[in-house]
Amino acid sequence: MPGKSSTIVTALTTAALVVVGVLGYQAAASAPDTLTQARDSSRHSSPEKQPARHDKKHKTPAPAPVPQASGQGKRIVYSLGAKRVWLVDAQDKALRTFTVAPSAVSPRPGAYAVASRSVSVTGSDGIAVEHVVRFAAVNGVTVGFSAAVDGSQPDPGAGKKTGGVRESRADGKAMWDFAPTGTKVVVVS
Repeated sequence: MPGKSSTIVTALTTAALVVVGVLGYQAAASAPDTLTQARDSSRHSSPEKQPARHDKKHKTPAPAPVPQASGQGKRIVYSLGAKRVWLVDAQDKALRTFTVAPSAVSPRPGAYAVASRSVSVTGSDGIAVEHVVRFAAVNGVTVGFSAAVDGSQPDPGAGKKTGGVRESRADGKAMWDFAPTGTKVVVVS
């Protein structure tokens, strides 16, 4: 009889595994694809009727609008007061906007053009910079956008009359790609 009892145990174990497998399959087939759906459906209402959720931690603020008094067409817009730059395409759409660290010497509001560019140089503050896009001169100081290779920002208390408007390296690359020599630069208050 020992063989008969082992056969019974084996049959019961096999049957139990089949039942667990079938129940697991049914559960997987009826389960929602995401946890959000599971939470929504647990409230006994359809997901379509749920109001849209906005997680404040992941909400991206709307980009700052291009200043209205900045002209039209393809241009770089630099707001002295907002410490912000916009790269605007020919259809007046801002392709990118970002904050900058202003230079110690700022140009007057008005229209300029990219006068020269350098892939990499040493800035007037002694820092290695890249993607330099120069557009103005104020009392012998050349003013332009640049990105510090080490990611540093200018020291406003240094007392040097520098003209480098600092941007991040990613923003500097975007500026470089957007603004060949002759590109219009509009400075606003």
